[in-house]
Amino acid sequence: MDLLDTILNAMDAPPANNEQQKTMIKKQREMMERMQNKQKEELLRFRKYVDERMGRFAKDDRQSIEFQPLDKVHRSVIHEIAENGGFIAMSFGREDVDRHSVVYKKEHAPGEDEVTARRNGDGWNAEIAKEYAERRRERLAQEQSDKEASISEAANCTSSSTSGDHDSSEVKPTTNYKAKYAHLIGESAALQAARKTETNQSYGFVPSKNKKDMRSIEQTLADIQAKKRLRLAQQQELEQEQQALEATTSTGDP
Repeated sequence: MDLLDTILNAMDAPPANNEQQKTMIKKQREMMERMQNKQKEELLRFRKYVDERMGRFAKDDRQSIEFQPLDKVHRSVIHEIAENGGFIAMSFGREDVDRHSVVYKKEHAPGEDEVTARRNGDGWNAEIAKEYAERRRERLAQEQSDKEASISEAANCTSSSTSGDHDSSEVKPTTNYKAKYAHLIGESAALQAARKTETNQSYGFVPSKNKKDMRSIEQTLADIQAKKRLRLAQQQELEQEQQALEATTSTGDP
């Protein structure tokens, strides 16, 4: 017997399930299965109820139908059946409190006011529709007023800036600065130094016609060769002068 067998034999064996524990586990499993089957049957009944209600809704002249607050699973059934039937389904309210589904016919889809009212928890009827329509008109009027005020303010700012520039161009000095420095540089020099200077607008600009090289390729190559020959001739002339100067210097030495 090796070491592993010794360790395994020394360990306590797992406790055996007695008949009472087995019976309890079996009952729990059966109860779970019954609950699951009950939920399935309940969902089937609910699906049938929603399907029948949608069928009646499709045949009458109602624009929408509203369901009671339900959990997420039941609301998903409503949305699925509504989508298959060609309707529009929307949910409103707080989860686990009053969240419910409303189904609309596509030709009577909810407007912005109704969606806002239902999301706010106000519901929807003729009186609420009138109230929200009035709110929307007031909001649009306020937005238009704010927009006009912004445009007017921008125009006033532009006008003030323009008038300010105009006024600044007409400002005149209160003292004669020419006479102030006349005792230092004289009358004529002061007038010459104080003359108005103007910038040269064309400074640094070269006409486009001067940038174009109108020479052909042959003329360009010929000019390059001529420059090379001239440079070579100048270099040879410089070397000859240096040689003549060296010869003169060597002849004059004693």
